Amino acid sequence: MGNLQKTSWQALEVDKMNDKISRQMISGENGTLARILLARGAVVGRHHHLSEQYTWIVSGALRFTFDDREIVVNTGEVLYIPSNVPHAAVALEDTVDIDFFAPRREDWIRKEDSYLRG
Repeated sequence: MGNLQKTSWQALEVDKMNDKISRQMISGENGTLARILLARGAVVGRHHHLSEQYTWIVSGALRFTFDDREIVVNTGEVLYIPSNVPHAAVALEDTVDIDFFAPRREDWIRKEDSYLRG
């Protein structure tokens, strides 16, 4: 069955990326689950990653910018971003975002995520 792990968001470390973004995450062998808190106006710089990304907006709204379009994701909506698709985002209001990535985010685990820490 592998190593079962039970935790809560309250128990996970809060990583303050910058003045407007903080993140909590947990990773298994093949995926990463993260809760990201973004203040209105927070900017996630353009980047891409090997992982597929599933973004669920628990509350608030994010505007994602892709090479060919912009997509606003509102409370209760989910956005799927395929592997290696460049994207950026801005928080249109205070936002709670749950992201799932597969494979897991090795760059985040190693804290090599300067596009969030600026």
